[in-house]
Amino acid sequence: MSRTDRRRFAAVWAQTLMGTSYVPMTSAEVEGRLLGCTERLVESLLSDPFDPAAAQDVGDDLVAVHFTSADSLARTIDLIGDQFLDVLHLDDGPGWRRRIAALQGSLCTGFVQAARKRTLDEQEAIRQAVLDARDAVEQALRTSEARFRAIFAEAAIGICIADMAGQVLEVNSSLRRILGRPTEELKRMTTHDLLHPADSEGFWRLYEELVRGERDQYRVEKQFTRPDGGRAWTDVIVSLVRGEDGMPLYQVAMIEDVTDRKLLQDRLRHQAMHDPLTGLPNRALFMERLTSAMRTKQDGERVALCYMDLDGFKVINDSLGHHVGDDLLVAVSERLAMSVHGEDRLVARMGGDEFVILIEDSASTEQAIEIADEILDALVEPIRIGGHELSVSASIGIVERPVHGQSAAELMRDADVTLYWAKAEGKGQWALFDPDRNATEVAQYRLSATMPAALEGEEFYVEYQPLVGLREYGVVGVEALARWWHPDLGRLGPDRFIALAEETGLIVPLGRWVLRQACKQAKEWQDEFGDAAPFVSVNLAVRQSRDPNLASDVETILRETDLDPSRLQLELTESAVMGTADEPIETLWALTKMGVRIAIDDFGTGYSNLAYLRHLPVHELKIAGSFMSGLRDPEKADPVDARIVGTLVDLAHTLGLTVTAEGVETHAQARRMAEIGCETGQGYFFARPCSPERIRAFIADHV
Repeated sequence: MSRTDRRRFAAVWAQTLMGTSYVPMTSAEVEGRLLGCTERLVESLLSDPFDPAAAQDVGDDLVAVHFTSADSLARTIDLIGDQFLDVLHLDDGPGWRRRIAALQGSLCTGFVQAARKRTLDEQEAIRQAVLDARDAVEQALRTSEARFRAIFAEAAIGICIADMAGQVLEVNSSLRRILGRPTEELKRMTTHDLLHPADSEGFWRLYEELVRGERDQYRVEKQFTRPDGGRAWTDVIVSLVRGEDGMPLYQVAMIEDVTDRKLLQDRLRHQAMHDPLTGLPNRALFMERLTSAMRTKQDGERVALCYMDLDGFKVINDSLGHHVGDDLLVAVSERLAMSVHGEDRLVARMGGDEFVILIEDSASTEQAIEIADEILDALVEPIRIGGHELSVSASIGIVERPVHGQSAAELMRDADVTLYWAKAEGKGQWALFDPDRNATEVAQYRLSATMPAALEGEEFYVEYQPLVGLREYGVVGVEALARWWHPDLGRLGPDRFIALAEETGLIVPLGRWVLRQACKQAKEWQDEFGDAAPFVSVNLAVRQSRDPNLASDVETILRETDLDPSRLQLELTESAVMGTADEPIETLWALTKMGVRIAIDDFGTGYSNLAYLRHLPVHELKIAGSFMSGLRDPEKADPVDARIVGTLVDLAHTLGLTVTAEGVETHAQARRMAEIGCETGQGYFFARPCSPERIRAFIADHV
C-alpha cells in the first residue's frame, strides 16, 4: 500500500465515521489521526510472524478521540473487512482473510477494553458523586440535593436506588429507557421482580452477601426482559451505602446497556467458530462441543465420531481449479447437513476436504455405522458444478464408545487413525476403530522409534545359516541374518523389524552394520579354513540397493576387514533387480568389478524379466522356498513344482549361474534338488540360523 493509498483509506474511514459520535476535532484532524491508525494496521497485517496486537491500540485510539458508539465500531469493522485487502492490492484468499479477521477481533478487543475503562471511570465518578451527595446533605442539603439530582437525572448510565429490603425508591430516565418501563411501575417493583431465568446462582449469592453487609460492591453481567419481549444485556455494578454508624442504608445499582456490544461479540464469535466457505461449525467449535460433551455426560453414556475425508479431492482441485473445489465442498456440506439430523448431532468442517460428524447421545456402534452408510449414500449422486458432473466418494473412520475414561483428544486421535485405515482399504467405504489393530500399530511405531538407539546400543546381532553343496555336503557359503535382542521383548526376528527399518530409512545404516559384522566374521573363517572357507552372503533391501554410497561402503568395509571380495556375496530380491533404473545397475557392475558375487534371492516369486536377466551382473539364483513344499514327499511330488524348478535351473545354467535351493527341509527335497541340478541348498534340513561359534563347528565338520 502506497502512501497515497493509505491517505485515501484514512479519508474514506473518516468519512464513514462522521456522524456516529460527537468528536471535538476538525475533519482534517480526524483524517490525520486515522492515517496513523491505518499505518499501524498495515504494519500489523504484513508482519512476519503475523502479530495482530497492534490493532488493539487502534481500537483504543478510536475511543480516545471519542468515537465511542457501537455504530462507530461496527462501521470500522465492516470497512476493514470490505476494503482493506483491495486497498492493499492483496488477493482475497483464506490466508489474508484469516489475518483480517484476527485484526478485526484485536481491534474490537482494544475498543471494548477502552470503552469499558471509560465507562468505569464515569461510573466511579457517579458513585463518588452519590457518596458526596450523601455527605453534603448533612452540611448543605439544598446544594447537595441539586447536585445529586443533576447527576442522577442526566447520567447516561441507568441508576436505581433501593432500600435494604429491595424496594425500588428512585430510578433515572436512562434506567427507564434501558428497561422499557415507566417510573411508577419500577417503583412498585423489588429487586427480586427483576430476576431473569438466565441469572446464575452466583448472581443472587453476591446480592445476598451485599444485603447482609458482607460486601460493599459487586459487578455482574445481567440480562433483562422488556415488556415488549425484547432483551437488554447490561453491565451492572451494585454498591452498598452505609450510615455514619456503618450500618447498611441503601443499595445503589448502576446499569450500563451493553446490548450492541454483546451482539457484536456474538457476531464475531460466530465468525470465529464457523467455516467461512461452507458455513459449518469449524474445528474450534467442534472441539469445544466435543470437550463439553465428554465433561458433562454420565458414566454409561456413549459418544460417536464419523471422521470423513473426500477421495481424490486433490485431483479435482489440481485439474479443474480451486474455485470448482470450493463449490464442491459447499455442495458436499449441504448434503451432509441434509443427511445428518438431530440436536445431539453436529456436522463440522475440520479443514481442507475433511469433515466430522459428532453423535453426542450414541445408542450403539450399529447406529454410528448406519449414519456413515447414510452419508456415503448421500454422496452417490454426481454433483454438477460449472458444467462439470463430478462423482464424489468419501472414506469414513468411525469411533463409538462410552465416554467414561476418554478425552476429546483421544477420540480425535483414534478417529484420525481409523480414517487412515478406511482410505488404505479403498474408496467409498468406512472403517471401524479396532483397539487390537491400533495397539499393534502403536507397538510397531514404538518399536521403530527405539531402533536408532538399539543400533547405537549394539542390541542387534547376526546369526548365520549355511549354504551346503548338494553332492559333497560341504559348506559353500553362509547367509548372514540380522536379529534384535530387545531389552523388553527378547529375541526379535527380521519379520518384526526389517519392514520398519525400510519405512524409516534405518535399513541403510543397519544393513551397513550387518555387512561389516559379516565381513569381519568371514575374514576369521578365511584365516582359519583357507580355501575351504565359505563365502558370506548378505541381504540387501531395496532401499540399500538404491543407495548411491553402496559401492563405496562395500569397498571401504572390504578394505577395513581385509576380506577377499570373492568371499562376499550380496543378495537382492527379484523385484529390486528387475527393471531398476540405470544407477542401481551401474552399482551392481561396480561391485562385480571388485570381485563381489551378486545373487538374486527368492527367484521365481515375482515377475521375472528373463531377457533383462541375461544383461545383469548376477552370479547365482536362489530359488524361493515356496517351491520346496511340492517336493517334500518323493512319491507324491508335485510335477508342476518339479517342472518349474527344473526350468529355472536350466535357465540359470544357460546364463552361467549357479543355483541354490532355499527352504530345504527334508532329505528327499535335498536329493530331488540335486537331481534337478541345483548346486547348493539352504534350509532346516542342514541347519537353522545359529551363532558364529556353532557355524564354525559346522564348517569344521563338513570340510
